[in-house]
Amino acid sequence: MNVIIAQPRGFCAGVVRAIDAVEQALDQFGAPVYVRHEIVHNRHVVQTLTDKGATFVEELDQVPAGAVTLFSAHGVTRDVEREAQQRQLQVFDATCPLVSKVHNHGRQYAAKGYSLILIGEPGHPEVIGILGQVDAPITLIQTVKQVSELPFAVGAPLAYLTQTTLSVDDTRAVVQALTQRYPGIVGPASRDICYAVQNRQQAVRDLCTQVERLLVVGNANSANSVTLCALANDLGVQSYLVADGSEIDSQWFTPDMTVGITAGASTPESSVEDVIAALARIAPLQVRALPGREEQVRFHLPAGLIARQ
Repeated sequence: MNVIIAQPRGFCAGVVRAIDAVEQALDQFGAPVYVRHEIVHNRHVVQTLTDKGATFVEELDQVPAGAVTLFSAHGVTRDVEREAQQRQLQVFDATCPLVSKVHNHGRQYAAKGYSLILIGEPGHPEVIGILGQVDAPITLIQTVKQVSELPFAVGAPLAYLTQTTLSVDDTRAVVQALTQRYPGIVGPASRDICYAVQNRQQAVRDLCTQVERLLVVGNANSANSVTLCALANDLGVQSYLVADGSEIDSQWFTPDMTVGITAGASTPESSVEDVIAALARIAPLQVRALPGREEQVRFHLPAGLIARQ
């Protein structure tokens, strides 16, 4: 079996920062430290940090008053921030800086009097955070069809925001529909779209020209992993989302098939290695990496945490 591995894949800079923040908090303050929501959407990462002494909760009322607490990479609402302050929690905000950038854009647009439209998935933690970070009404849409249902007048001052982990293609289609209906609408520059999402999706496009199957390593609640899987299927390559090698089904493959592997931005490389090992139990492998973009982005730890040497 020929195996081609995507480049780039796996952890992005925002995920690395979030995981490092939890580990550094444990080093500085000792266990337990509390994390609101999964720090990133990957069960292996969450379990590893749990084993080290992190306690994951969904709501702050599960956190003892005054405890060391981290917010996940997806961001939180201002109500959550206020609750943490009222409970005198020692908070370190691991929100991805690119998500924080969306929050800032939203506030800036609102301050200029624009009505806001957010392209995103209802109920996703990042979307909930965005909606709760801007002190102005935001209309949430996800599809091109919903653009035609918007109530705004053609000449109304409008601005749009986008969830960082969506498909670039899907976002582009909705943005095009918005600009066609509302020629005066404004939005963030293309350079402000999450670089990691774009790079991983482009790597899948490149991979799909060379493989007969694609395995996307990631969790089902990881939006960017699900998007990679959907993208491959749209390109005509049967793809499967697997958390690790235990979810591999040998019936998906023939021994001489060419199989691609990529990983969502919250997936550790150890899970990719586990998938490769599972394939090796099905057939002898020839493994190579696809040339791709080398990512050099690094983010500083949240204020108050000291980077390890």
